Amino acid sequence: MNKTAIDIELATYLLRLADDNMVIGQRLGEYLTRAPELEEDLAVGNLALDHIGVAQHLYEYAAEAEGKGRSADDLAMLRSEREYSNCLLVEQPNGDFANVMARQFFFDAYQLVLWGALAASHNPRLGGIASQAEKEARYHLRHSSGWVIKLGDGTAESHQRMQQGIDALWRFTAEPFEIDELEAELAMDCVATDASALRDDWETTVDRVLGEATLRRPEDPYQASGGRSGIHTEHLGHMLAEMQWMQRSYPGLEW
Repeated sequence: MNKTAIDIELATYLLRLADDNMVIGQRLGEYLTRAPELEEDLAVGNLALDHIGVAQHLYEYAAEAEGKGRSADDLAMLRSEREYSNCLLVEQPNGDFANVMARQFFFDAYQLVLWGALAASHNPRLGGIASQAEKEARYHLRHSSGWVIKLGDGTAESHQRMQQGIDALWRFTAEPFEIDELEAELAMDCVATDASALRDDWETTVDRVLGEATLRRPEDPYQASGGRSGIHTEHLGHMLAEMQWMQRSYPGLEW
């Protein structure tokens, strides 16, 4: 395989990671001023900035790897819905606070094991990004799992809402652990990681937290997929229209 092909594969993989973080960061940003208390508004804002910061580093690296003259801004703001490759979980819209925390919990538990594995990547730049992101992911998971437990093991109303959030988002939890030929090749080269091998650790965390929260693990076997190949739910297009309108209306703006 020539160097150009390797770089294109790396760029594609980096975009998947970047898109996940960009989209969840945008969703959290949309929730600002809606949290149940001021301290939580500040926490949600910090979470959003953490994810967008990781996304920026990944977009910058992806732009260099693909070698097409595009910038991080171009990749984030000038690609269409079908060009985005985030998993479906992160694009799901904000519901009530329990729904937001359920989505965040599932994603945080995934990212903690992902970044932990990628910190050992033979690609030093990706490994460095992952190492820093892992530190943030530990705080993120502590925050979201704390709320899942607090709400799940709280009042009858909070328990019901938390269970509804878990049930509604469960169908989107398998896709992050799917692996295609591109990721398999990068994993063989010790650049990426085999995401399918991370699921057991993720499930251990999820089962522990749900148990402590007195919540039931959903039994619905259906799992949605398609985000990695650009097939998204209707929600992403609406989100990108709002997120990208300024850059598309006033080309050349920078972060």
